[in-house]
Amino acid sequence: MESTINTAKAVRWPTGAGAMVGIGLMAGVDEIVFHQILAWHHFYDGASETIGIMADGFLHAFELVLLVAGFFLLLDLRRRNMLLTKLAWAGTLVGAGGFQLFDGIVNHKLLRLHQVRYVDNVLPYDVAWNAVGLLLLGIGLIMYRRRVSNHD
Repeated sequence: MESTINTAKAVRWPTGAGAMVGIGLMAGVDEIVFHQILAWHHFYDGASETIGIMADGFLHAFELVLLVAGFFLLLDLRRRNMLLTKLAWAGTLVGAGGFQLFDGIVNHKLLRLHQVRYVDNVLPYDVAWNAVGLLLLGIGLIMYRRRVSNHD
């Protein structure tokens, strides 16, 4: 029983820490590229420019907390010789893809906080956005399954 618990922890911790990093990384890419460089949208576009920028700041803070916490967990796992790097990478891709899909489906379509880009036909942008998320998520899940089935 004890070895099963330890095996579950050995799988769960690097995957979870990687997922935190992946969510933070993808939120950072979204924030820097689409909110700041391209200026296609803010996290919340339903109010004034000031509120939109403030919402971007909250997203940025969330992203930084996840990145710092995720990297601290990964470093702690490494220090304790428990870091399974392939599982951490799988978690990173699952986190990044999961964030991308959540943003594309929940934030863009269900809550209507913002669109990828405000143009007449948003469909190509939505398809590309969600396809990238599905690709990252799929690769991460395949990596995870292979590592878990091979007992890393």
